[in-house]
Amino acid sequence: MAQLEPTTPSTSSEWDDAFHSFEDIMNNGSENSKLRATVKLASLLNCVPKHLLLLALPILIELLEGPSIIPGHLQEAAAYCLKRITCNEDPEFVKLICVPRTLASLVRILSHSDGRCQRYLIKCLWGVVTSVVDSRVYIFASGGLEVVVNRLASCRDSRRIYLLETLSALALVREVRRTLVSLGELSLLVEAAKSGSMVSRERAAQALGLLGVTRRARRTLVALGVIPALADLLRDGDFSTKVVAGNALGVISSHVDYIRPVAQAGVIPLYAELLRGPEPLGREVAEDVLCVLAVAEGNAVEISEHLVRILQEDNAEAKAAAADVFWDLSGYQHSISVIGNSGVIPILVELLRDGDSDIREKVSGAIAQLSYHEADRSALADAGAIPCLIEMLQYESEELRDNAAESLINFSEDPSHLDRLSEAFAMPAFRSMQDRMVHIRAADQHMVRSLRQMSIEQLTRGPRL
Repeated sequence: MAQLEPTTPSTSSEWDDAFHSFEDIMNNGSENSKLRATVKLASLLNCVPKHLLLLALPILIELLEGPSIIPGHLQEAAAYCLKRITCNEDPEFVKLICVPRTLASLVRILSHSDGRCQRYLIKCLWGVVTSVVDSRVYIFASGGLEVVVNRLASCRDSRRIYLLETLSALALVREVRRTLVSLGELSLLVEAAKSGSMVSRERAAQALGLLGVTRRARRTLVALGVIPALADLLRDGDFSTKVVAGNALGVISSHVDYIRPVAQAGVIPLYAELLRGPEPLGREVAEDVLCVLAVAEGNAVEISEHLVRILQEDNAEAKAAAADVFWDLSGYQHSISVIGNSGVIPILVELLRDGDSDIREKVSGAIAQLSYHEADRSALADAGAIPCLIEMLQYESEELRDNAAESLINFSEDPSHLDRLSEAFAMPAFRSMQDRMVHIRAADQHMVRSLRQMSIEQLTRGPRL
């Protein structure tokens, strides 16, 4: 290896001899011989046994740190070798460099490097931090975040993408996110969500979602343009990225001030598509965010239109998810008229009759909620809901029976529908629900009376209030 043999060593003993020669030159050779031996090592990296590479790493680090008679050339060769090791597709190669002492040396050397040596070291750090999760804590503890941020302040060439992708990986560490907030550098993370590979942008979106949980960071992120950045990922990413970006955007929208700006980014149709997707996690994210966005009445109208279309399609999982969203929307005061005007009630009754068990459970919950309102009760009755609900009182599913009984009790308290319910009155599920609702309403009334008896002074006496 060190003597620039014309042939590559083939046996274990030949590799051992070659490494010992390399080691001897690094300890006792001239600057020129060290340079030639390092260049030779670089040419053989795909063949060198891993245990010898592990032994070579401290030598390469020492070359980077030491003085050079040939200005920069030896350091560049050593940095190039390290870059090749960390950017190798074999993950075992990358793990060779993930020793805390080695990572600390890399960060320290990068902080004062320049030229090609700096370029190689940036790629080296990128290779480590994006491949080995455990390296991120060590790199941060060694000052790696500050080095990356400082380099980003001056890099405008191809190195910037590597630095942004390194930042997105580091930002999955909680202490890194806290430090970015304290440094006032969240704009770099928003930029990372817009640039680089989709895997890196997804990592940035995940970090942004974690940051957006706090009110202060959420306000800053919105001002920095996080909403369009995440909306682009929700639109253009692969499925995994869409789920992560959709969840992060949902976190941002969880404050009333940002519900409309998020919807104005055109994301409601994108969440509807996520609702149609193949993975339960994607549907769960879409359900949650659509329910949040529907707090604004204008959004509720658009959301209802998409949900109605999904309920008329053949995707059973998406139908169940859409019915679940309608269940939540039916509890919003402003959504009562929205749902009634959407034309969904006959569709819900049809699904109550012919849908699978999961769809029926979700639909029955929505119908139970809608049955509290006179206009919706009439629409449900006209669509044939009452006979279906009576039949459901005999189902095995406790949730279906309870939802059906709750709906029928609401119908029974409306004189215009009372004559259709004689069959239900004798059923145990109906009578049991009647008793429960009596107790629930009595408890509610007691709570209201208790609150009325409390003075304003009592309510505000505690320091927390």
